[in-house]
Amino acid sequence: MLFSRYLISFLVFLSFLSFSSGVKAQSLLPYTPELTGEYLDSYGSQLLQDAVQLIRLREFDLALSRAKLAVQLSPNHYEPWFILGTLNIQAEDIPAGIKALQEAKRLAPQESEVLFSLGNSYFQSGDYTSAVTELQAGLKLNREVPQAYFDLGNAYFKLTKYSEAIAAYQQAFKLQGEFWPALNNTGLIEYEQGKINNAIETWRKALAIDENQAEPILAMAVGLYHQGKKQEGIELGIKALKIDNSYGDLEFLKENLWGDKLLTDTTKFFENSAIAPLVGKKPKSEIPLE
Repeated sequence: MLFSRYLISFLVFLSFLSFSSGVKAQSLLPYTPELTGEYLDSYGSQLLQDAVQLIRLREFDLALSRAKLAVQLSPNHYEPWFILGTLNIQAEDIPAGIKALQEAKRLAPQESEVLFSLGNSYFQSGDYTSAVTELQAGLKLNREVPQAYFDLGNAYFKLTKYSEAIAAYQQAFKLQGEFWPALNNTGLIEYEQGKINNAIETWRKALAIDENQAEPILAMAVGLYHQGKKQEGIELGIKALKIDNSYGDLEFLKENLWGDKLLTDTTKFFENSAIAPLVGKKPKSEIPLE
C-alpha cells in the first residue's frame, strides 16, 4: 500500500505569518503602495494564507496559482516553496515539486516537514535511495511522525531491504497503534519472503483494526487460495472487490507495492470463475448513467 499522501494538511500553521507594510497613502490620491521588499513579503504572505485556505477547500488548482505568485513575491521564505512543492506533487508534476522542495530545504534545512515531503517526492520519482536519505534526515529532527516511518519503510521495500523496511513499519505502528497500513505492508514483505502463514496472520491483525479494508482482505484471500483453502479465499476475494474494485487491477496492485510472488498468485486467483466477473469492472461511481 502507498498510503494516500496528506502532505499539506499540516500547513495550516502558516496562518500565523504576518508582515506589516508600513506604507501610507496620500489623502488626495489613489492608494499606490511602494513596492518595497517588505510590502512584497506582506502580499506574498497573504497569498500564501489564501493558498492554505484553498487547500482546506480542496481547490488545488487555485491554490497552486497563488503559491506560484507567493514564491515570486517572497522568494527568500521557505514556506511558499514548501507549499508550491507539495501542490506540484499533488498535481503529479514530480520534477517541479522536487525542485521547489529542494529550494525550501536550502532555505530551511532543519525543517523536518520539508525533508519528509522531499523524501516522499523522491520516492514518487523512483529515486528510492534519495528518499531514504531525506526521510532519515527528517527523522533525526522529529522521531514522532508515523507517516514518515511508513514512507521510509516503503522506500526500503522498493530497495528490497526487507529487514530495514519491516523495522520502519514497526516503528510507525508503535507510534500509532491503529496504523493498519504498516501491518499491511509488513504482510506484503512476508509473502515475498515465502512466509505465507506469517503474512496471513499479519493481515488478520490489520483487519482487527479495520475489518473493512479491501487491500488486506484481498491479500489474505490470495494467500489462502494459494494454500488450497479455495472457498475461504473466494469468499474473502468477493468481499474485498465489492468494497473497492480498484484492487481488481493488477497494475494498481503493483503500484501499491504488491511483489512478484503475490502478483503471480493474484493473477491465478483472478482467473477463478467466481472472481473473474468482478475483476476490471468500473466502480459504481464511474459507470455512466443511461
